[in-house]
Amino acid sequence: MESPPLLLKEDTQVIRELNLQEAPSGRITRYWVHLVTNGMGMPTYVPIIVAKGEEDGPALGITAAVHGNELNGVSVIQRLFRELDVRNLKGTVVGIPVVNIPSLLANQREFIDGTDINDIMPGKAKGNMSEVYAYRFVNRVVKEFDYLVDLHTASFGRINSYYIRADMDNPVTRQMALLQNAEIVVNNAGTDGTLRGAAGMMGIHAITLELGNPHTFQKNYILWGLAGIHNLMVHFSMTDSEIEQPTKPPVICRKSYWIYTDTGGILTVQPDVTDFVRANERIATLRNIFGDMIKDYLAPEDGIVIGKSVAPVNQTGGRIVHLGIL
Repeated sequence: MESPPLLLKEDTQVIRELNLQEAPSGRITRYWVHLVTNGMGMPTYVPIIVAKGEEDGPALGITAAVHGNELNGVSVIQRLFRELDVRNLKGTVVGIPVVNIPSLLANQREFIDGTDINDIMPGKAKGNMSEVYAYRFVNRVVKEFDYLVDLHTASFGRINSYYIRADMDNPVTRQMALLQNAEIVVNNAGTDGTLRGAAGMMGIHAITLELGNPHTFQKNYILWGLAGIHNLMVHFSMTDSEIEQPTKPPVICRKSYWIYTDTGGILTVQPDVTDFVRANERIATLRNIFGDMIKDYLAPEDGIVIGKSVAPVNQTGGRIVHLGIL
C-alpha cells in the first residue's frame, strides 16, 4: 500500500521571524513562522508566502483570518499568488492566508482563550496567551511591510456588504481605500486595538477590507477583493497593468455604528445591506416566542446599512444593523 502524499512542500522553510532582505529575489517562497507552542509542546506555525521581484519596490502585506471564521480572504490570497508573475514584479508581496491558526482549527472566531485578538493589537511581549500571540505576529511579521491590506468578513449570525475601513483623512490610506472599488467606505482612524491600528502606529499605511459573510467562500467577494489588490499593485508601480475602474463610486461614510436591541426575542431585520434608510423608518421587529409583537426598532438617523444580523434568536443587547452615516 502506497504512502499518502506529503501535504507540505519539502522546500518550505521554518523560521522564527520574517526578514524580507533574506528572501530570494525573482521567485515565490513559502515559510512557516514559528510563533508559539501549544499545550503538548508542539509548535504553532503561521503560513507565509513571499513573492519578491528582481527589482526594488515596496513591501505589500496581505493578511486574512485574523478571526478564525473569516475565510473569504484566505481564497483571495491563494488566488493572488497563483496569478502573480514574479518576473514582472517590482518589490515584494507577502501573503498570510491565516493569521489566527488556533482559532481556525477550533472553528471559532475568537482566540482559544476567548479573546478577540483584533481588539488587543499589538499585544504584549509578556502577557497572556492571546497577547503574546498578537505581539509576536506584529513584531516578527508585520514589521516588514510598507503597506497592509487586512481582509475580514462579518461574524457568525451577521452579513456584510463589501466595505472598507480606512483613515480617510490620510491621503495615502484614502487612495488605497478608493482603489478597492468597494460599495461603501467608512472613515475610521483605526486606533482601537486592531491589526490595522497597530500597523499604523508602526508607520505602515493600512486598510481593512470587509468581504462578505463568515465561514464560507463567496466567489463575488473574492473576485472583488482580488481586483482591489491588483489595483493597489498597479498604483504602487509594482506591476504593469491598468487600474480597474469602479462601476459606480462608493458611498463614503464619515462614521458608522451598530444599533442594538434592548430586550430579547425573535428578530426580523427589514432592510438589506447597502439599502438606504431614513430617520424613524422601521428597520426591525422583535416578537416573543408566541409570535406577539414586542417592539419595532426605528432608524435613529438617515444612513446606509453596512451590515446586519440574520440570526432570528436575539438576546438583550444583540446587534440589529450596522449603520453608516454619510
